[in-house]
Parts: sequence; C-alpha cells; structure tokens
Amino acid sequence: MRMRKKKHRDARLAACAGLYFGSGFKLPAFLEIGCGKGGFICATAQANPELNYVAVERNPDVMLLAMEKAASLGLNNIRFLIADAENLAGYFAPGEVSGIYLNFSDPWHKNCHAHKRLTHKNYLDIYKNIMAPQAKLIIKTDNRPFFDFSLRSLEANNFRIISRTCDLYSCADCPADNVQTEYEQKFIAEGVKICRVEALAGGGVLDVP
Repeated sequence: MRMRKKKHRDARLAACAGLYFGSGFKLPAFLEIGCGKGGFICATAQANPELNYVAVERNPDVMLLAMEKAASLGLNNIRFLIADAENLAGYFAPGEVSGIYLNFSDPWHKNCHAHKRLTHKNYLDIYKNIMAPQAKLIIKTDNRPFFDFSLRSLEANNFRIISRTCDLYSCADCPADNVQTEYEQKFIAEGVKICRVEALAGGGVLDVP
C-alpha cells in the first residue's frame, strides 16, 4: 500500500535536515536499504553508539517518520539518504560500507520483475563494490520464494553464506543482538516464520542446514 503524503512533509523534513547523509558524516558505516519507519535502524544505532549507520529509503514520506524517530532519540550516529539502491555507488566509495541490512524487502513476486529484487545480481554487484572486506550482507524476510531466490543469487554471485535459517525464532543460534523491525513484530504475532541469511562477498558456500 502506497503511503499518503504526510501533512507538512517538506517543513518537517527541513526540521530534520541535520540528519541527511552528507560529506561531513564519518565513514565507514552500516547501511539499511529500505529503512521503512526506522524502528530497526534507530534501535540498532542506539545500541551501538560507537558505530555509524546510514538509512536508505526512496520514499520521502516513509523516510520522514524514520528521521523524526531518530531526532526524538537524539541519535548522532545515523544519517538518512533518499535514494534508490541502484545509485549507491554514487554515494559510497569502495570499502566505505561496513555491512548491509536488507529487512523484508519487496519480493517482486512475478518472475518478469526478478531484476527489481534487491538480491538480484545487478544489486549484489553494487554491494560488493562498496562493501569493506569481511563486511556482511544480512537479509531477513517472511517470503520463502524470495528467500530461496536470494540464496541462489548469493551463491551464483560470489557471496559466501555463513549462516541461514528458514525459522529464525526456532533456531538454536538466533543472534543475541537481533533487532526486530515493525514488520517482523507483526509477522511474529501472526505466527509467520522469519527467514534470515548472513553472507560475505568472497565466494564459496558453507553447508548450513
């Protein structure tokens, strides 16, 4: 569902102008691509004040809510970038990204739209170009077909899978620092299983069940 334009959006964005990503922000940083209302990235930045984060979102009405959340929490280690993922190489040089989070990305169900999925080869090539050595790509989704597509795409494009699960909250090694998104909380309440994968750009696949 498309979000309606927020009342006084431009003025509210201007009030948060200090949170826009710019050249003065210290890199490297972790990225969340598609930050939604900002619950995940704000909680993660709050828990790790020594690290820097950039939230990427192409919808300014959604971004506004995330920026206002960060401002209300007084977070100074997070910045926001209104952009499409396909343009990330124009903002980050090789090695400037410490890790990337893809949380509940649009699965683009139709096969003819596969090139729009954020785990398609076209995007993975962009991520590899800007990620630091040993930086992780971490994906969470409720959509099993998208998850399976992502695994195949990662393996085919020189990413090394280091962990994966199709049922995160029944997994014995669920990360202790896992931060739930707004979507994730909703899905958990509905009994929906959450899929998660961590991968490194570097090739080879571990045999993880």
